[in-house]
Amino acid sequence: MINEIKIATILPYKENYTFSKAAAASLWVSEFYKFSRFKKTNYIFGYTDTKDYLSKNYINIKVNNLRSKLSSSTINYCNNFINKSEKFSFDIIEIHNRPLVFAYLSKKITCKYVLYFHNDPLSMKGSKTINERQTLINTVDKIIFVSNWVQKRFFNDLDQKLINKTEVIYPSIHPEKKLFKKENRIVFVGKLNESKGYDIYRDAITKILNEFSDWEAYSIGDESRNKPIINHKKHKELGYLNHKEVLDFLKYSEIAVVPSRWEEPFGRTALESSSRGCATIISNRGGLPETTDYGVILKKLNYNELYSSIKYLIKNPKKRKILQINGFKNVKHITKINSHEIDNIRERIISEFKINYIKNKLRILNIYNLGQKLNHRLYNISLGKKFTNGFIRNEHDVLEISDRDFMKQNRVFGLRKVQDKFQEYLIETFKNYNPNFLFFGHTNNINLETLDTLKIINKNLIISQWNEDPIMPSLKDSKLNIDKILKYKNYTDHTFITTDPSVFNKHDKSLKNIHFCFIPVDKNIESYEVYKLNPRNDLFYAMSHGVNRATLKKGKSDNRIHFLNNLIELMNNVNFDFYGFENKEPVWGNEFYKALVNSKMGLNLSRGLPTKYYSSNRIASITGNGLLTFIDKKTQLNKFFSNQEMIFYDNIHDLADKINFYKKNDMIRKKIAYNGKKKYFKLFNETKITKYIIDCSLGKKTSLV
Repeated sequence: MINEIKIATILPYKENYTFSKAAAASLWVSEFYKFSRFKKTNYIFGYTDTKDYLSKNYINIKVNNLRSKLSSSTINYCNNFINKSEKFSFDIIEIHNRPLVFAYLSKKITCKYVLYFHNDPLSMKGSKTINERQTLINTVDKIIFVSNWVQKRFFNDLDQKLINKTEVIYPSIHPEKKLFKKENRIVFVGKLNESKGYDIYRDAITKILNEFSDWEAYSIGDESRNKPIINHKKHKELGYLNHKEVLDFLKYSEIAVVPSRWEEPFGRTALESSSRGCATIISNRGGLPETTDYGVILKKLNYNELYSSIKYLIKNPKKRKILQINGFKNVKHITKINSHEIDNIRERIISEFKINYIKNKLRILNIYNLGQKLNHRLYNISLGKKFTNGFIRNEHDVLEISDRDFMKQNRVFGLRKVQDKFQEYLIETFKNYNPNFLFFGHTNNINLETLDTLKIINKNLIISQWNEDPIMPSLKDSKLNIDKILKYKNYTDHTFITTDPSVFNKHDKSLKNIHFCFIPVDKNIESYEVYKLNPRNDLFYAMSHGVNRATLKKGKSDNRIHFLNNLIELMNNVNFDFYGFENKEPVWGNEFYKALVNSKMGLNLSRGLPTKYYSSNRIASITGNGLLTFIDKKTQLNKFFSNQEMIFYDNIHDLADKINFYKKNDMIRKKIAYNGKKKYFKLFNETKITKYIIDCSLGKKTSLV
């Protein structure tokens, strides 16, 4: 289960994880923890003197003060972590800002590792040299940087192609709900030293305060070394404030200043200031420009430039207000969003989580009727074939098994024996291939005991099924179709049908994780552009008495026959080409395409009463090949297609009128047919549909459109 991933988060040695003294890494960890899906199984380790911890899941590691040549504080810290963590058996160990901690622990504990860089990697022990960074790329499961600037520093003189093995997740902020009334004050937050540009702030703010008597200035922070001193009655140095106090102060301030000389890895103060509605002035150093899209960036880093920028904002309240509102409304990095992205990264790197990845690609066993016994005359309407094509084009590996063809080819042994033989064949093939994902459709040949066996062989196996048969109440065989789906309900993780799930739930509500899946089009199958041709016929329609049956059944009739007969009487001089109708046999394979492309328009009429989202697979053939498509409005497919992409009719009289109209208006007909094909391929091509199937099957939140 995803919520059972056990995670150890290791803070840098001496990083303070308290409300009163939290530093950047501690704020990162505690803020993202609040929104994580893994709160119950994520433990944070560090070394903190006081006990007002930022979260309850914190475990303090005591470190001996005695150091020797044989035992550094890092080794001592790591060994104490190992002792504390033995009872947890962590799946992931996340290390913040300490490559040397990874180098030591990775030799002692086998699990997945994530390494976070909050600072310049070229300044850290364990990542200064090219060889050290190359080793980290090769051995750490995922490296995460707090900005693009930090990432670029890491890849200095390294192969840039390896950058896809890393991620950038920014320090983030939880947005304020309302913009507070501002006071005329300017604030500096950070270490009060020259590296942070505090001397630049001192000189600029002194001049500003002399010029604008109704404004005040503040400095929040401390510095144990020599620091620039601001001597002005309108300036107050507030000293160190905790994170909450800083945010509260910022939300009432007009202007915030971050004139750092230092190459800031990110610059959290700038993000916080902008998010609290301060007009924020920053230098163009390090990752500072990545903090907000609505800051004033100093062109030159000197007190004159800073003075001019502050003065401009004071004298231009409208400009200042625009910056404040835009920064407040458009917070660039939001904690909840980035917390979920971190959780997604955690899931992806866990090889034992639900599914085994090979470089994030799947091995898929696709079981369906390939139609070998039918000489592949169904290739163009085969969903199974399109699914295989889509999986492969999404860079997964696919092995196909045709269960019905196996049964047909081995029937000489007798039905019971061939059933047993197929189970044996499936199990042995499964052992050899070891798929991550078992996907099957329209099969009744897989025994439930076989699925049990496959689950034992690979406990992380995902199983999904699909079915394109109609399930509307108006058809007698709907009950049979539903029973076929329900047969595997206790064994499949997900089910995909070509009707809206609400229709299925009216029959049976016990099936979980049921999804609507539109009939896909495939660029190599639906490859014609009929709107560019000049077909002889006006209207195409093809039906059969079952795809496994090549010919019509004598004496068989259904509601479609009556509908077509009535339609013919209502149409005016329409040259129609109907198959499976009036003793005109169905067409298949290439003969189907020869007939299809010889008509300008196609009727998408399915068995039974029109039902929400349901269509037979002919819709892909008609619309996907560029015929103008007519379909009953009660299918509600106008949710996906407009009347400029597909023609929806209310009843048979409305249909006849529209057929007569578009027969006479070729230019309009061609335009709508073109739009329909374009929209179909945009929404429901084979790669998008199979990505949707995989995402659903893996439990990811996704939508069809």
